Amino acid sequence: MAKLGKKQQDVLKKYDLTQSYSLQEATEIVKDITTTKFDASVDIDVNLGVDPRKADQMVRGVVALPHGTGKEVKVLVLCTPEKEAEAKEAGADYVGLDEYIQKIEGGWTDVDVIVTMPTVMAKVGRLGRVLGPRGLMPNPKAGTVTMDIGKAVQDVKAGKIDFKVDKFGIIHASIGKASFDQEKLVANATEMIQTINRLKPSSAKGTYFKSISLSSTMSKGVPVDKNTVPGI
Repeated sequence: MAKLGKKQQDVLKKYDLTQSYSLQEATEIVKDITTTKFDASVDIDVNLGVDPRKADQMVRGVVALPHGTGKEVKVLVLCTPEKEAEAKEAGADYVGLDEYIQKIEGGWTDVDVIVTMPTVMAKVGRLGRVLGPRGLMPNPKAGTVTMDIGKAVQDVKAGKIDFKVDKFGIIHASIGKASFDQEKLVANATEMIQTINRLKPSSAKGTYFKSISLSSTMSKGVPVDKNTVPGI
């Protein structure tokens, strides 16, 4: 068995992996055990009692985190010329249509979110093979296919994120940075969990929230007692 390094030993002294903690305690522990030299992301993993293979149990949605993710999000807007000024004023990093479609077809995907209009989805739709596997395909349910381009860009820049359950029934998302105040992390995590709770499929039976944990980049997960999260 490999010998644990000093940092790993120090981390294990700070909390018990077999114990669940309140959301407030978990955020404090995550901040305490984060030892990276860079500002690590704080992530949440929510294991749900759903079967993602069934269409009526696919949990997917959007959430506007009260304090954002702390990450600078690069946004591409694919739109017609009359919407370009609106997109740029809202803070979009890249704005255009045909030239960016060609770039994407050539393999370029150096963006975090793509916003587009219903009227150009026929053109954007053919990019599914490139964008789909990367989670970049615009989706009306996520608010990224809309005529209100400016609001969509502002929402994304402010911390609105799209999430969905993976094939194992787990939702994984970033809810901030280790440099965030504990209160901000708690607020973001609470909003995320409450949003997932509101999306509970009526066909899902048994325990909905099987487990919740918080972690940061390269840290171990800290189990969260779901009973300490208000509103679920």
